[in-house]
Amino acid sequence: MPHPDAVSSLTKPAAIFWDMDGTLTNSEPLWAEATFYLSELLGKRLTPTQRLATIGATFERTLGICADNAGVTLQPGDSDRYRARMFDYVKGLFARKLEIFPGIPALLDELKVDGVPMMVTTNTERNVADAAISALGRQYFVDTICGDEVPAGKPAPDMYLEAARRIGAKPAQCLVFEDSATGMRAAVDAGCVVIGLPEGDEVEVPPEVTELSRLRDSRHLAGAQACDVYEWFSKISAQQ
Repeated sequence: MPHPDAVSSLTKPAAIFWDMDGTLTNSEPLWAEATFYLSELLGKRLTPTQRLATIGATFERTLGICADNAGVTLQPGDSDRYRARMFDYVKGLFARKLEIFPGIPALLDELKVDGVPMMVTTNTERNVADAAISALGRQYFVDTICGDEVPAGKPAPDMYLEAARRIGAKPAQCLVFEDSATGMRAAVDAGCVVIGLPEGDEVEVPPEVTELSRLRDSRHLAGAQACDVYEWFSKISAQQ
């Protein structure tokens, strides 16, 4: 952590874009449960290894993986029907079990007070994401973008390009926190500075991403302060 007198010399990001599931909230286990439920609706449960390919993915991609696994050819109307069933299931899980990662509220509050614009950028569709965003504290964010509000969700860069456009900054001036390979790839391809929080070694981290564990002795943000974030951003930007 830099000395307080040195903080003013650090480069602050023009904005911070936060993935939600697995980054701000411990919701990936809930999405895993819902994905296994979806695969069972299709007729064949995914294996844990197969489920990894759905982390951070859009619903359409997740549905396609489940259908392929079950040998099911999707028919017109199936997508809407399965989406409604899976998302109702997820909403129930969120209402009962959603947890915010330790240290996140304090960090968001400090960054907000310091005037750093922040956005939630999630592949989760709006009708599911809103409850989690409210639980996090909508007041921390100048805006939010969900997966059904851009032409293509992650791993396409559309969401991060749109976030930078809304802020009025170049992507290279913006910092992204992501936990999934899908989200990290989207942010890298948009040209943002990316800090990765992969939960396990099985996550394929793009080479352009700096893992949080290389910046501090943890895979998680508990205990991190705004000055730490500025130091990380300054360090990574200087290397690019």
